[in-house]
Amino acid sequence: MKSFMAKQGQVEQKWVLVDADGAVLGRMAARIAPILMGKTKPTYTPHVDVGDYVIVVNAEKVKVTGRKAQTKEYDHYSQYPGGHKYVSFAEMMAKKPEKIIEMAVRRMLPKNRLGRRMLKKLKVYRGPDHEHQAQRPEKVELF
Repeated sequence: MKSFMAKQGQVEQKWVLVDADGAVLGRMAARIAPILMGKTKPTYTPHVDVGDYVIVVNAEKVKVTGRKAQTKEYDHYSQYPGGHKYVSFAEMMAKKPEKIIEMAVRRMLPKNRLGRRMLKKLKVYRGPDHEHQAQRPEKVELF
């Protein structure tokens, strides 16, 4: 019996729709990341992008548990002296709720070229509307 190793272009990638309304951020991201990697498929191959496309709607309705809404901060560094910037969770939620979900999922993917390619298959939208009706995504309950 030989082990199956998928090749690029050999695997069919489908589209999945996830509703973030009332979902806990970390738990949702922990279920989206394996779908993007392809670990939910029997044809999973570590060195090939076999995962599905994921559309997340209602990003502005995601929630966090405990006191994270008041204490969580996102930071970035501009590589200049004094360029360390902080943005609170509440401020990020008001301006870019899509970015919160993208960052949570990105940190759960591999840190290499393949992980960056997987992240491009994640489409996050603030409200209930998305522009991928032509792909006929199937709705998935993650919880």
